[in-house]
Amino acid sequence: MNPLLSALAGDAEIDALLSDDAQLTAMLAVERALASASADVGWITNDAADSIGNAIAGFVPDRADLAAGMAQDGVVVPALVRQLRAAVAEPHRAALHKGATSQDVIDTALMLQLARVFDVYETRLAALLERLDALGVDAGPRPLLAHTRMQAALPTTWAAKIESWRAPLRRHLGALAAMRRMLLVVQLGGPVGDRGSFAGHGDSIASAMARRLDLGLAEPWQATRDPIVGLGNLLALISGALGKLGADVALLAQSEVGALRLEGAGGSSAMAHKANPVNAEILVALARSNAGLSGILGQAMVHEYERSGAAWTLEWLTLPPMLVTTGASLRLGVRLVEQIHLV
Repeated sequence: MNPLLSALAGDAEIDALLSDDAQLTAMLAVERALASASADVGWITNDAADSIGNAIAGFVPDRADLAAGMAQDGVVVPALVRQLRAAVAEPHRAALHKGATSQDVIDTALMLQLARVFDVYETRLAALLERLDALGVDAGPRPLLAHTRMQAALPTTWAAKIESWRAPLRRHLGALAAMRRMLLVVQLGGPVGDRGSFAGHGDSIASAMARRLDLGLAEPWQATRDPIVGLGNLLALISGALGKLGADVALLAQSEVGALRLEGAGGSSAMAHKANPVNAEILVALARSNAGLSGILGQAMVHEYERSGAAWTLEWLTLPPMLVTTGASLRLGVRLVEQIHLV
């Protein structure tokens, strides 16, 4: 997304949490945890784990080489491991990444990144609900004309309207908390996803990694992506609920309806009297974008055999924009509710 469009519909905070730097930091944390956990169960020596930890602490990546490795191998981990091995003191280089595969590192690193993204979402959802609560108190029993099928219907109240915005957001906040327990788990399967490369230590290493990384424990899930697709569905629901709020606000702010006005609304280059509901409109656009992307992400469930390069790449192309779009929806939702002035 270019800078101008990002100012309108992007989210710098979520972008930073999904950046190459953030992913690299998370992958290094996974390699460190793997080494420490492997030492905990006797799969490698404590000296080897210490040497790996020291190499990671002082590691300065060759980014051009990482980019070339990504283009060559389809994943960045082989190039990253080569660079790290060169920094590990002998005779401990073979202990680095021992038993693991690229997907173990990338998927577990993603979980670390998502944990921080969820922190932002939960903070913004809580702030949005707080502002809607305050708006509901201000509205009291104030009447509002309801509309069905875009036609005037019967009298209702602002309290009922605000609750229709608030209720799904409360549900989605609860769903995020539940998804933390279900989704944010270690991926450790080895080359074919059965932990056979860890000589019987795989379950113990995964458990120790989960403790060290503050993630949940799960069986290998490298080719079963329903939790990731479930996340995409939740992202579409969150942005969709905010799109509904945006659509309502844009309609209620119409000159012919005039049920509310927006403080600090958008202006026009040609018509000075305009008060364009920009934030409301963007919420609608973001909701529709995420709804479409969620359908694409669903196709990433189709992994051939034990790993699909195509499905995995499709996930990389689809999930990050959905995460950014959801962050932008929450950011703009808070701003929009702050703009609402009931007439």
